[in-house]
Amino acid sequence: MRDIADTVSCIDGNTFMVSDASGDVESSPATPVGLFAADTRFLSRWMLFVNGECMTALSVDDSQYYEVTFFVVPGEAVDYVQADVSAIRRRRIGPDLTESLTIFNYGDQDRDLDIRLEVAADFADIFEIKFDVGAKTGTHYTHVGPDELRLGYRRGTYRREVVVSASEPAEFDPEGIRFTVRLRPGEQWSTRLQVAMLALRPDGVDLRSALRAQRPDDSTLPTSLRAWVAAAPTLDTESAALQQVYHRSLVDLAALRFAPLSLSGAAVPAAGLPWFMTLFGRDSLLTCLQTLPVTPSLTPPTLRILASLQGVRTDDVLEEDPGRILHELRYGESAAFEEQPHSPYYGTVDASPLFVVLLDEYERWSGDAALVRELEQEARAALAWIDDYADLTSTGYVWYERRNRATGLENQCWKDSWDSISYADGRLPGFPRATCETQGYAYDAKIRGARLARTVWGDPAYAERLEREAAALYDRFNRDFWLPERGYYALALDHDGTPVDSLSSNIGHLLWSGIVPPERAPQVVEHLMGRALFSGWGVRTLAEGQRRYNPLGYHNGTVWPFDNSFIAWGLRRYGFASEAARIAESILSAATFFEGRLPEAFGGFDRNTTRYPVRYPTAGSPQAWSSGASVLLLRTMLGLNPHEDHLAVDPALPSVFGRVALLDIPGRWGKADAFARHRPDQR
Repeated sequence: MRDIADTVSCIDGNTFMVSDASGDVESSPATPVGLFAADTRFLSRWMLFVNGECMTALSVDDSQYYEVTFFVVPGEAVDYVQADVSAIRRRRIGPDLTESLTIFNYGDQDRDLDIRLEVAADFADIFEIKFDVGAKTGTHYTHVGPDELRLGYRRGTYRREVVVSASEPAEFDPEGIRFTVRLRPGEQWSTRLQVAMLALRPDGVDLRSALRAQRPDDSTLPTSLRAWVAAAPTLDTESAALQQVYHRSLVDLAALRFAPLSLSGAAVPAAGLPWFMTLFGRDSLLTCLQTLPVTPSLTPPTLRILASLQGVRTDDVLEEDPGRILHELRYGESAAFEEQPHSPYYGTVDASPLFVVLLDEYERWSGDAALVRELEQEARAALAWIDDYADLTSTGYVWYERRNRATGLENQCWKDSWDSISYADGRLPGFPRATCETQGYAYDAKIRGARLARTVWGDPAYAERLEREAAALYDRFNRDFWLPERGYYALALDHDGTPVDSLSSNIGHLLWSGIVPPERAPQVVEHLMGRALFSGWGVRTLAEGQRRYNPLGYHNGTVWPFDNSFIAWGLRRYGFASEAARIAESILSAATFFEGRLPEAFGGFDRNTTRYPVRYPTAGSPQAWSSGASVLLLRTMLGLNPHEDHLAVDPALPSVFGRVALLDIPGRWGKADAFARHRPDQR
């Protein structure tokens, strides 16, 4: 599979295109390149040739997320001496794709040019690409008109089409478009290529027409981005690196705004490119938690959309329960024919408690009690799910075991790869499993739910009940998960209650949920910041010395920026300010090696060994909760916390950042500023 880091992306929420550095797409079934929308690849081939020669990139400008400009010349790079003919491909993406192609003749002779664009569409489902599934069962069709090329795919009532047209006269054929051009010396020629993507219902209505209605003219994109960035607080800092990461995070969050096709309303954060450009319960909730200080507008639509899709019945294929918040929503062929249970799929155990956590944190920041009242029934249902459906062994914990044995997720926590939960000796526990951080989320949800019940819903009896349940969970958890001989919490409980004894980053999430007694926190922190877990670039997902540790293991040794941001937040909660600052410095320093954009994950190699963070080859980038990580780390360094109707600021900066000011932070206090400077007495 091609390394995602070697490709160039153009993205705008519901639509994205991934190509090589010349702007060409030449995909294989398992390669995540092409033009994508609604979980479908609408272009699998998009290759430019001039007089039979493919193009070589001289430079690429991808400084705008929705637009990429490729400066290219015909011929292989090894043949290049001085090109008389050159080209600019300016690609802009919105609900559809527009590409402006300009050819220049800088020679002293007339040039006859055969300009050929080869086009193909395999209409591959995103899961077919990810899992390298074989031939499709539906029917492809092609229509060549005088002014367009229409490629389509039909399987029963499922139908997708892509229509390619050009502003200049062209010859269309089943494999592409040809332009015949003569250029005099110093002359140039241009055409505008339009690519429309259609997701057609049985009655012929295009599901994507609502997106075009919201944004009929792609010229609004620059204005939209400027408005998005201008609405966020201004960062004033001596650190150019921190400024770069902050700005890139804001831009990437703008790019990842996603409007679900079947739902009306404002956009929510999609999880990330290329595999996760859709609504995810856990990812969207955590991203909103991270970004409340700078982009609070993401939170209300996220909560409303997840509430509207909350489980209402028991369905073993979708793993739906009443009150359960979804894991993932998909629109592709495999979801339509239930080959993947993602329409939506509910196989996650942490989204339901996190729904309540975000609702409370948002009200604490915004004072928006109206939203809390609006979503009272959904929040109560999510809290009820914890006890009524998630306690599979009647022991008072949140457990998971997939009910969809064919395609459901084995691990339904945030570390959801098949081998992410293991004993220190490498053995995999049985099912059901109860991971430690999920119990922390459940505890936090009950505490926060009690606050909402008492202060907004006017139900003190319910608040007292939730507080009793939280206290009982606190005691039970600290009895059953604590490993006194190790000085840390078990990663999980096996089906029979045996602690799964691996040392992992999950224990850091326990700090931000508040389920750790203060007297145990120093031991937990010592492990988090020890050499086995802390690489110098951040906390590893799994510690060195565990049997399944691998610095390039997806959840078994890599460093995840989102994971570290919540660990740092937890460290601040327990008073470990210098340790939190150390994590912030490590993650934000790593970002400078990725041009300011934190990827989904990177290698867990020791900082003294590599001197740079090692790319994880298939990491998503941009990734919403990685973009949000820098914001939560900034909040952590500044010590920002809502306190009644004002913003409390308690900074603890690492020395590398010197001075930091975050201006016009929105909240129930209106707008507030936070100022910080590193003090010599800080470690």
